[in-house]
Amino acid sequence: MSFFNKLYCILLFIIPFAGVAQDTALLKRQADRLAKATFKGDYKTVIDLTYPKLVELSGGRETMQKLMIERIDGLKKQGVMQFNGSVGSPGPFYNAGTQIHCLLPETITLQMFNGHYVTQSYLLAISDDKGKSWTFIDVGNMPGEVLHKLLPDYNDELVIPSSGKPMFFAD
Repeated sequence: MSFFNKLYCILLFIIPFAGVAQDTALLKRQADRLAKATFKGDYKTVIDLTYPKLVELSGGRETMQKLMIERIDGLKKQGVMQFNGSVGSPGPFYNAGTQIHCLLPETITLQMFNGHYVTQSYLLAISDDKGKSWTFIDVGNMPGEVLHKLLPDYNDELVIPSSGKPMFFAD
């Protein structure tokens, strides 16, 4: 095989993957920013980093903020004293129509007076600008029909594992 034939074969193999080659460090920073804002109660930043169609489906920015506050207040009434968590490393990137999608695992800790609950969930990262910026949806327990309503071009090759059951650890 000649040099040019080898080069042609290599380019045929690499070029399809170049479209989804992304900056995982940028994605991780933006996901960490979302997590920190969530646990600090910085609702403006959380909503800024939430997939816009989800904000719209929730009734807009003000309604979404009210829903988040109500959810946090409800957890506090159940004895949750503090929230914390972290986002893991991004998984593979998937083309989905004009978007790029990526799944990130997240760990959420709810501190109670006598211990803490730890649960695993997932964030779906969505980029509409070829990976320059990302917005997110917590898809841990999201029904498939809601996900497909939000993301009609969702690539079903990206399989979202079910969220783990909360585990309690006594302090």
